[in-house]
Parts: sequence; structure tokens; C-alpha cells
Amino acid sequence: MSDRAEESRSEIGDEANAAETDLVKTFLLQHIASASLIALIFLCVAWELWLAPLRPGGSTLVFKALPLLLPLMGILKGRRYTYQWAPMLVLAYFTEGVVRAWSDLGSVSAWLAGGEVVLSVVFFFAAIYYAKFSAPSRQA
Repeated sequence: MSDRAEESRSEIGDEANAAETDLVKTFLLQHIASASLIALIFLCVAWELWLAPLRPGGSTLVFKALPLLLPLMGILKGRRYTYQWAPMLVLAYFTEGVVRAWSDLGSVSAWLAGGEVVLSVVFFFAAIYYAKFSAPSRQA
């Protein structure tokens, strides 16, 4: 009987540790996703206004940052639904970064495009894993 009780306690302890680990992961992933999304917004704005605009004085491509504002509040508040659809939005920015890095060789714009690709990938994976670890089926 004592072996069964110890097994039961061990299983309960393992479940509690797994739940605590998932909580730490979701906390970390939420902050990584938030930081990368905010950095991507600032990169898009700075890129098209000051760093390497298509036309001197800035270009209207700065408006490409506006769709990134749609998921921002949901990401900051940790809304799981937002974490499920926002990575699909960010794929457009990943694609733009790859195209501009490939076509703007040797310029500041190519480096900024590389930064856009990195931030998009970081956000994509942080958001996907946040959605995975915050799933109701994983909650205790």
C-alpha cells in the first residue's frame, strides 16, 4: 500500500512540475513574442522613414507596419487566439524580408531585410509554441 501511495504522490508531483514548467515556458514565450513583434514594428517604420527608404524623405511603404498593430494588444495580453492567427500574418513580413534581402544585395536595405527575417522567424516560433503550451488540454 505504501508503494502505491508513493507512486501516486510521485505522479502528482510530476504533473505539478510539468504544469509549472509549461507556465514558465508560456511566460518566457509571451515576452519573446511581444519583444520581437514590437521590434518588427519599429524596424518597419524606421526602415521606410529614416534608415533606407525607397525615396529620400521616406516612402509610403511605412504603412506596411500598420497590420502588425492588429495583433499587438492580443499578444501583449496573452490571448491564445491571437497567438494562433498572428504567425500567419507575420509570414508576409518574412516573405518580404527574404525578397528584399535577395534583391537589394550589398545595401543597408539588405541588412534590414535580414533583420526583418530574423524577427519574423523569432515571433513565428515563439507564438506557435506559446499557443501549444497554453492549450487547455495541457492545463492541470
